[in-house]
Amino acid sequence: MPSEADVKFEIGHVLFIDIVGYSKLLIHEQTEQLQKLRQIARATKQFRAAQAEGKLLRLPTGDGGALVFSDSPETPVACALEISKALKNYPDLRVRMGVHSGPVKEVTDLNEQANIAGAGINMAQRVMDCGDAGHILLSKRVADDLEQYGRWRPLLHDLGICEVKHGATLGVVNLYSDEFGNPETPKKFKAEEAAEKKPSVPILRKSIALLPFENLSEDKANAYFADGIQEEILTRLSRIGDLKVISRTSTQRFKNSLESIPDIAKQLGVATILEGSVRKAADQVRVHVQLIDAENDSHLWAERYDRKLIDIFAVESDIAAKIADALHAKLTGAERRAISSQPTKNTEAYQLYLKARHQWRNFFAPGYEQVRKYFQRAIELDPSFAPAYVGLGSYHAFGAANAILPPAHWPAAETALQKALELDDTLADAYHLLAGVELYYKRNWPAAERAFLRGAELNPSSGEIRHHYGLCLVLFGRSEEGLAQIALAKQLDPFFPGLHLFAGRILFFLRDYDGAIAYFTTTLELQPTNAVAHEHFGDACERKGMLHEAITQWCASLTLGGQPEQAQFLEQAFAASGFDAAVRALAQRQLQHLNERSARGEYVPAWNYLTAYLRLGDKEQALVWLAKTVEEPNWFALQLKINPILDVLRSDPRFDEIVATLTVKN
Repeated sequence: MPSEADVKFEIGHVLFIDIVGYSKLLIHEQTEQLQKLRQIARATKQFRAAQAEGKLLRLPTGDGGALVFSDSPETPVACALEISKALKNYPDLRVRMGVHSGPVKEVTDLNEQANIAGAGINMAQRVMDCGDAGHILLSKRVADDLEQYGRWRPLLHDLGICEVKHGATLGVVNLYSDEFGNPETPKKFKAEEAAEKKPSVPILRKSIALLPFENLSEDKANAYFADGIQEEILTRLSRIGDLKVISRTSTQRFKNSLESIPDIAKQLGVATILEGSVRKAADQVRVHVQLIDAENDSHLWAERYDRKLIDIFAVESDIAAKIADALHAKLTGAERRAISSQPTKNTEAYQLYLKARHQWRNFFAPGYEQVRKYFQRAIELDPSFAPAYVGLGSYHAFGAANAILPPAHWPAAETALQKALELDDTLADAYHLLAGVELYYKRNWPAAERAFLRGAELNPSSGEIRHHYGLCLVLFGRSEEGLAQIALAKQLDPFFPGLHLFAGRILFFLRDYDGAIAYFTTTLELQPTNAVAHEHFGDACERKGMLHEAITQWCASLTLGGQPEQAQFLEQAFAASGFDAAVRALAQRQLQHLNERSARGEYVPAWNYLTAYLRLGDKEQALVWLAKTVEEPNWFALQLKINPILDVLRSDPRFDEIVATLTVKN
């Protein structure tokens, strides 16, 4: 996947508008109100000026639309103000508006009009959804920008946090005066105020989130070290069963955040927050941490450590122990040993390990091969460094399980795993790796499930283990249990895009396409450049018959995946020949590309051929590649029984015969 710098997303200032109660209107009333709303919007000074300068994009929706301005966050707000004033002459036209600034990407519509994708659009709609008729709501980001100007400051009225889809939250500000807007508190906020008296998921007193540590080193390349220290302390705390610890993948979004500690804690569902900073110079390290009670924003404990690099494990252990003590967490003997462990005495090996973990966050983006090299070098420097073996094994297993790397990588994964467990059989990540080896490589589901459960026991706060386990439960027909695991994972890792992506795919497998789309939308709000999320979003749209939307999402996926020419081809083919012909034409091009890769000796998973032939409508070849997919040890083989993409083959008796050859110990 290309880096964000390679993707042509720009910041757009979005005004999202809709007509309240539109669906209850008669057809002719809907037409009249939409026409009047368009006239009002087009008559505003901001609309006309931006259109004349080519700085305006429009996205029509059934009951309103979005206007995207490219110059300033003031422009959509001023436009909303004008619209609100004009609407006073039309009391039957009940409209609400939301404004947000965020990443957007212009796509040429198949009707030669502008279509727009990106989190900026989605977030503006979420902001609008928090309001009622007459409201002009702004995201906290836009309000913060406007607060710098005297003309806007008196008009901004903070509403606080609004919960939107899937437990995500937004800071929202109401814009109004005597002449425009709606001064009433939105019903959604009133309902949430009432709900706060009886929270559905109470915040546990023994709960904590570690915000990303600030890198104070003169060498900014040491950012990996600051991140690594935060993650290592978090890992130690996660071993304590009496604590709820939020995963790093969710706290990362608050790096350099200007939000208050109480607001951050509320979004993460914790009672305490740990802030910290790290300064590294040669072999000297300074770590400063402070534990904060989020309810009253007061310090519970703070400490500064000035140590040699070799003593960093003692620092991590001491911080974890003092946090546990401050939160009155009960520790077993095994947990005390776990948080005081010293996995290596070689500081160079440890730094290489932290660099590998830091790079791992890019998954298999260009340069990802460096992860393997870092882990291998760390092992060479210290052959008894168990976590480094887990990292190396995970590199091979993750790639093989997802068919990014060929199956020949499985033995290397298993060898590294066995060595890690010989050195330390209490590492939760080792059991997560073991679950993958047992399931995708050896196809032994009972052994994999035991590994999942052991990993969750060793690290009760691991959202990653739980959401992976949840997916596997669904693959084996235990849907309710799987969804329960996903729900638990969301509490531990609410803002991890991968979790929402997994959850969306699970609902797709269960034929809940609306639910799947909601999860994919959240994924893209959190990570707009996620090509896989766009692809899965398109799959769900196709199943619902939303063909234009499917093409739009697939084009976004192709563009973000480094294939803009394929995206352009698909869009043009759809405009010229319709959906089915366009999909077949693209599949033919993709099949040619797969053959070229195979001819060069590159590994191409059978699943890629299978899906290409399905798109071509060639069932005979699809069945041939279905059999080859069954043989390959990756996760695609395990989804054959439930993936809706394969429904077109299920009526053929050969389908069941081929799938029956998939031997999994159950």
